[in-house]
Amino acid sequence: MDMEEEKPYQISLLPASEENGLELSKGFRRIEIVEEVKKQLWLAGPLISVSFLQYCLQVISIMFVGHLGELALSGASMATSFASVTGLSLLMGMASALDSLCGKAYGAKQYNMLGVQMQRAMFVLLLVGLPVAFILANTENILLGFGQDPDISREAGIYARFMIPMVFAYALLQCLVRLLQTQNIVFPMMIISGVTTMLHFPLCWVLVFKSGLGNKGAAMANSLSYWINVILLTLYVKFSPSCKDTWTGFSKEAFHNVRNFLRLAIPSAFMVCLEFWSFEMLLFISGRLSNPQLETSVLSIILNTCALSFNISFGLGCSGSTRVSNELGAGRSQAALLAVCVVIFMATIGGLLLGLTMILFRRTWGYLFSNEEEVVRYVATMMPLLALSNFLDGIQCALSGIVRGCGWQKIGAFVNLGAYYLVGIPFAVFFALVLHIGGKGLWMGIICALFVQVLSLLIITVRTSWEKEVKQFHLSSKEGYGYRACDLSIQ
Repeated sequence: MDMEEEKPYQISLLPASEENGLELSKGFRRIEIVEEVKKQLWLAGPLISVSFLQYCLQVISIMFVGHLGELALSGASMATSFASVTGLSLLMGMASALDSLCGKAYGAKQYNMLGVQMQRAMFVLLLVGLPVAFILANTENILLGFGQDPDISREAGIYARFMIPMVFAYALLQCLVRLLQTQNIVFPMMIISGVTTMLHFPLCWVLVFKSGLGNKGAAMANSLSYWINVILLTLYVKFSPSCKDTWTGFSKEAFHNVRNFLRLAIPSAFMVCLEFWSFEMLLFISGRLSNPQLETSVLSIILNTCALSFNISFGLGCSGSTRVSNELGAGRSQAALLAVCVVIFMATIGGLLLGLTMILFRRTWGYLFSNEEEVVRYVATMMPLLALSNFLDGIQCALSGIVRGCGWQKIGAFVNLGAYYLVGIPFAVFFALVLHIGGKGLWMGIICALFVQVLSLLIITVRTSWEKEVKQFHLSSKEGYGYRACDLSIQ
C-alpha cells in the first residue's frame, strides 16, 4: 500500500468537532472509502432490481386489464391504489422495523435472533392482514361512501376481493426480504423476483384472456405471483447454507416480546404511511382544480414516473440501512459513520444524474403515457419540478434508510408528520387553490415537504453521537434485544 492510500481523508457533513457528534478525529483512509462504496453498490444494485420487479407485478396486471376496456382499467387502478393506501403501505412500514432489529442482530453475530425476529414479525403482520382483508372485501361500499362513480366502485370492489390472498403473501414477503437483506444476501432475491415476474406474464395472459375471468383473473394472477415469490424465498431460506445459522426452525420465542416489537413496528408504519398517503392526497386535491381531467391525468403521469424513480432511491436507502445497522450491531461506530457518509454522497450524485435525465427528456416523456399534445406539453413543464423533487427524494430515502437502520422510526414518524401535513399539504393547497398555480402548485408543496424532511433528518444525522449509538444498542440488547434503539443519541 502506497503512502497516498495511507493518508486519512476527512468526510464530514459539518466541520469535525466534538460538539456536532460526528467524531471524525481519525478520519478515513481512501481504501476504506472505496471498500464501503463497493459494499453499498453491491447491495444497492440487486435491491433496486428487487424493488422494481415487485412493483412491476401490479403494473403488469393493470396493463393486461387495460385491454379489457376503460371501465375495467379504471376499476383495477382504483382497487390497486386503494389496497396500497389501506393495507400494503401499512404492512411494508411495519416490516421495516426488521431493518434495525435483524440488521443489528446480524452485526452483533446473534444469528439465531434473525429467524426469531422474522417469525415474530410474520405473526404480527398476518394478524394485521385480517382487518386489511376485511377492508378490501368492502371496497365497493367504502368507495361509494366517498362519492365515487358506482360502476367504477363495483369493478374496483370485484378486483379488490380477488386481491385478498395477496395481502397475506405480501406480509410474509416483506419479512423474508428483510431477513435476507440484512444478511447481505441480495442476488438470490433478485433472481427469484425475476423468475416470479417472468411467470407473471403467462399467468396474466391465461387468467385474463383464456379463462374468461377478465379483471378477476388479473387480481388472481397478482395473488398467485406473490405466493410464488414467497414460496421460492421460503425454500431458499430453509435449504440454503447461507441461512443455516439465521434460520434454525420455528421457535416459541417468536411469540414473546410482541409488545416490544410493536413499539418499533407501529412508528415504522406511521413513518412510511404518512409519506405515502400525502402523495395520494394530491390526486384527490387535483380533482378540485379548474381543469380537473387534465390536471388529474398529468398528476397521474408524474406520480407514476415518481414511483419508477423511487425504486432506485429506495434500493440505495435499503443498502445504507443494512450497512449502518450491521456496523452498529458489530460495535463499529466509525464504520457506521462511514456508511452514513457514503450513502448520502451516493444518493446526492444519483439524484443529480436522475434529475438531469428527466430534464433532458422532458419534451418526449409524456408520449409514453399519452398522445394528447396538451398533456405532453403540460408534463414537459412539470418535469423540472419533478427533477428537483426526485433529487431531494433520493437524499430523503438515504436518510430514511439510516433512520430505519438505527431504529429511529419514532423520530422519523414525527418528522414526516410535520414535513408533509404541517408544511407540504397546506402549501400545496395554498399554491394550487389560492394562487391558482394548478398541478405545479401541488408539486411545489411536495417539494417544500421534501426540503423540510431532508433538512430535519440531516440535522438529526449530523448531530448524532455514533459512539453513544453503539453503547445504547449493546445496553438495550441486554434488556430485550435492541428495542430501545430508537432512543436517539445526540450531542
